[in-house]
Amino acid sequence: MLEVLTLTLPIFLLIGLGFVAVRAGWFAAAGLPALAGFVVRFALPALIFLALARRDFAEVLDARFLTAYALGSVVAGGLGLAASLLRGAGLERAAFVAMGVSCSNTAFIGFPLAQQFVGPQAGIALALCLMVENLLMIPLCLALAGTGSAAHLRFGRAFLGALAALPKNPLILAIAAGFACSLLGLPLPAPLGRAVELLSGASAAAALFYIGGTLAGLSATRTMIGEVLPVAAGKLLLHPLAVGAALWAVAPASSALQQAAVVIAAGPMLAIYPILAQRHGLQGPCAARMVGTTLAAFVSLSSLLWLLKTFGDRLLPGG
Repeated sequence: MLEVLTLTLPIFLLIGLGFVAVRAGWFAAAGLPALAGFVVRFALPALIFLALARRDFAEVLDARFLTAYALGSVVAGGLGLAASLLRGAGLERAAFVAMGVSCSNTAFIGFPLAQQFVGPQAGIALALCLMVENLLMIPLCLALAGTGSAAHLRFGRAFLGALAALPKNPLILAIAAGFACSLLGLPLPAPLGRAVELLSGASAAAALFYIGGTLAGLSATRTMIGEVLPVAAGKLLLHPLAVGAALWAVAPASSALQQAAVVIAAGPMLAIYPILAQRHGLQGPCAARMVGTTLAAFVSLSSLLWLLKTFGDRLLPGG
């Protein structure tokens, strides 16, 4: 267990540093959007591009991995949606429960942890998981929310509207460029490659610091416990279990990718979760869910990594 804590503690120490820095006034909260912009627009795209461009195309475009992660995410999100509807929530609110359960903080928490646990192949898992989230899960949940909102948008129109912004997403552009270089076998000139490497190396630390700073500006009240607990349990337990079951059904060849998929699925919800909910007036409960889930993730992720290290050959196919 001590070996596992050496993997998880640095992640949460950097989150804690960001939290303390913002709370103490050492880093201005107003600077967090700029930090996030640097990570999302430059550092993470550089990392994703390198992870894909420097590998064989057949290795990086793993259709079985995409199928398993998509299937597990849809199942987890569908169960979260159904449970919320059964509890009397409207479709709009239930859609954000589904998003909280099925969309991970892949880039800012899942990837740094998976990278320490499985090594370089975590970069491939990052790109493939981001494809599932950005091309399927987030548009699907936003379309459901739009359908259930006061505007009563048609589902198809709302889904296409959510997809329309993808060509401007730097992460999606980096995935496309990385796939293209991998397919065509285009090498990067040495100076350019080194510059991209330096840029990509800044992604993990800056992203974790940003998460901590963001949490410093959020709060979860006791009245929100009923909102937080079901979604936190769904995100930290149901999502990785559903992805793990899908991995058994589809069985991607790479053991490292399988473990990375489960680790990423077991992380808290995506960092922009409250922001996406803001236009629907649900930013309060979504922010509370993100705070509670991120705090609980230290225990759940440490336990998961211990299980994977100890029983990985039994828990996953070919593990």
